[in-house]
Amino acid sequence: MPFFHDKQKSYPQETESRVIIRFQDCDPFRHLNNAKYFDYFFNAREDRVPQLYGYNIADIYKEFGTGWVIYNHQISYLRPAAVGEWVRIKSSIIHVDENSITVEYYMLDDAKKSLKTVLWSKMKYIDPRSGKSTDHQPEVLDYLKTISNKSVDISEVSFDERIKQLKEML
Repeated sequence: MPFFHDKQKSYPQETESRVIIRFQDCDPFRHLNNAKYFDYFFNAREDRVPQLYGYNIADIYKEFGTGWVIYNHQISYLRPAAVGEWVRIKSSIIHVDENSITVEYYMLDDAKKSLKTVLWSKMKYIDPRSGKSTDHQPEVLDYLKTISNKSVDISEVSFDERIKQLKEML
């Protein structure tokens, strides 16, 4: 199915998943291993994006032969996630330009009262044939701007300031 952006449709700007912290992903203190947070964040978004937006990264690659490559992470571990605990993972695109995006992920306790972790992942749009950054196709750029979270402006708020904002929202 070709990439299609229905301009009449209203798309959510944020994804949310409810997941349980698995024993095999935890350290000897029964806390989620720091490296495993990335798996939980990426898997939660990968599961929800096709349901909410009707596409996934593989679809973009199949149609255009391009995709995103992460070049920078910024993460803050605020409170541990423990084995057997249910948590909420939210994500949204918080920055879009001609050839990059920034995705924000954050983890909350199940009641959404305690912020556990915040991650910003910056990605370049790459043409693997050349191995170089390329501009988003106009229809992809338009779509990304439609689904991006307009309540966050990373040119106006730092990562640490964003953490304070998220805490105040709880």
